[in-house]
Amino acid sequence: MDAATVRRDRLRSHRLSAPAGSVADAAAHMLATQGQEFWGGRWALAARTEGAVTVRDVDAAFDRGEIVRSWTMRGTIHVIPARDLAWVLGVTGERQARQAAGVRRAESIDEAELARAERLAGAALAGGNRLTRKELFAVFEGGGVSTARQRGYHLLVALSLRGVVCQGPVVPREGGPTREQYVVRFDEWVTEGASPADPLAEFFVRYIDGHGPAGPRDFAWWSGLPVGMAREAAAAASDRLTLVADEPEPQYVTVSVAPSAAAPEVVALPPFEEYYLSYADRTVPCAPEFLRAIGPSMNGIVRPIIVARGEVIGVWTHSVAVGRHADDPIPELFRADAATDAEVAAALDRYRAFITA
Repeated sequence: MDAATVRRDRLRSHRLSAPAGSVADAAAHMLATQGQEFWGGRWALAARTEGAVTVRDVDAAFDRGEIVRSWTMRGTIHVIPARDLAWVLGVTGERQARQAAGVRRAESIDEAELARAERLAGAALAGGNRLTRKELFAVFEGGGVSTARQRGYHLLVALSLRGVVCQGPVVPREGGPTREQYVVRFDEWVTEGASPADPLAEFFVRYIDGHGPAGPRDFAWWSGLPVGMAREAAAAASDRLTLVADEPEPQYVTVSVAPSAAAPEVVALPPFEEYYLSYADRTVPCAPEFLRAIGPSMNGIVRPIIVARGEVIGVWTHSVAVGRHADDPIPELFRADAATDAEVAAALDRYRAFITA
């Protein structure tokens, strides 16, 4: 497949040219959407949903328990439908925990310490209680579990990987968009869970749903699973996929929806954007000479991007600090001829309307 065809089909799979009917539908279609920057994960879903979706609309989906945020793969936090979190962690959780073992040893977090933290968190959050991260760390400290240095963060990650807690409803913030969620007990907050017959095959199908055309190597990068395991997943899911290319490796799609004539051709997308980051080869959406300008940088940051007709044509900046969130986003174009000033301005205006609602 030529690059232009792949970009066209990926825009549709990502629901950027064929938006979903609701925030929950967009999240279900993507399965897991990167959310290191909380505002970015929310905008990623809004950008994939039809209509003028606001940050309040996405926050309402968190507050209703439709979506949560947790460390679903690669040690990276994602937004995911609440009903899908348990089975995804069943595939990825143990591997993530093994990969974090060295960090936990460096922080002197052993199994006994994790067990104490789990008991303290479970008791403090029981009965529907919700705590901010700071409040939960205070509970740990009060129970004799230190949160010094990065211990609190790594305890939270470990308990999330075990399915003890997740991040659910948003913490209100006066004067601007919230930057935080409450920690809740997973078994009390998530009341309905999916149970696919073959979780690994389901994982691959859902990845292709939201990212195809793509193949096992792409899935291995995205999921953090070994390439051999990714190929097993593809084989197990083959009857649910359409093979669209076979060289240099298989590329799959699932049943596609028609693009919407109302979908904009130029979009401003968030940091750590799935359309850019979720593949082994990022030169399909972005010319090689511009990759360094986007990232990942030395500190792991991946900048927000501007995409015109499937091609990354620039980056943009914006602050979500109280007061500054109403400022105009600032574009930095790689190619001035790839989109009109009006198209770029409209893309950034859609984001500004989202974040200032």
